Amino acid sequence: MIFMLSFWFLLQCMQRRYKEEKENRQALQLLCLGDEKNILQEKLQMENQDFSVFPLGQILDATRHFSEENKLGEGGFGPVYKGVIADGKEIAVKRLARASRQGVQEFKNEVNLIAKLQHKNLVRLLGCCFEEKELLLIYEYMPNKSLNFHLFDSTKGMHLDWKRRVSIINGIARGLLYLHEDSRLKIIHRDLKTGNILLDHEMNPKISDFGMAKIVCQNQNEANTNRVVGTFGYMAPEYAMKGIFSVKSDVFSFGVLLLEIISGRRNTGFSLSEHSRSLLTYAWKLWCEGNAIGLMDPLLAQSCVPAELLKFIHIGLLCVQENPADRPTISSVIFMLASDNVRLPMP
Repeated sequence: MIFMLSFWFLLQCMQRRYKEEKENRQALQLLCLGDEKNILQEKLQMENQDFSVFPLGQILDATRHFSEENKLGEGGFGPVYKGVIADGKEIAVKRLARASRQGVQEFKNEVNLIAKLQHKNLVRLLGCCFEEKELLLIYEYMPNKSLNFHLFDSTKGMHLDWKRRVSIINGIARGLLYLHEDSRLKIIHRDLKTGNILLDHEMNPKISDFGMAKIVCQNQNEANTNRVVGTFGYMAPEYAMKGIFSVKSDVFSFGVLLLEIISGRRNTGFSLSEHSRSLLTYAWKLWCEGNAIGLMDPLLAQSCVPAELLKFIHIGLLCVQENPADRPTISSVIFMLASDNVRLPMP
């Protein structure tokens, strides 16, 4: 019986994977060979004068034909390469992998979505390229890579003193506020994590990777999906288990980020205490014991303001509460972060 169930489950997975790959191939053919290419190009350039459709030859020259020396890393979408275009401007090029699980739909989603967004705490999409079965996204280059590159390294983390970490936390919150409330669209990111927070030359944070993002109606509180995407460890419980997502599921992810930035430790793979299976449970344990200061990254010992750090931990715990209704909105979070006199509710 167990063997039959296992075989059935494997067969279902194979059929679903085959269907996804077939849909991706069909969409790719339409995008690269049909009239949709011209329609999309005209639509994008008409809507946003700062957005360009780059010729493939220019990108090949800029990245030295996607050389290994220019490779910055690898994500769910595919590899990312550094490039330098003719005018000397540095760019980052995301190249859709042939076997990408994100696929063509996410490419189109990110192009259509982020091209309409402009905020100093969101990474800027300069353009795209779809030629000869290549799907490429071209971004402004972030010289200091991603937050996780610095935060979880004991040497690089020394450059992130308390003042810098506070600035990064506030910048992420402002970017999220723009997505949730201040842009003309109401957007739920669904994959907020340290790897998707890029840092510019002044270490200012910029939220990136909108392939999983969803637009919802302004008066819509939540939505549901059968396809749960994102990163475990940052997903709100209602989203991971039931596929229900909302602005409050983004707030949960922000709370995880905040606690990681304060502690210098990952929520996933947490192994500091045998009694705590995650950073969140460890933070809650310390809070209940009246020892929340014990969560602090030792690298912050010289620069930290203890009262401010305790307030930030308090806000982080409010954000990661199990019931979405108990979590604050991101606008409330920004108010709490900025105020020294507000009375915070107990998590």
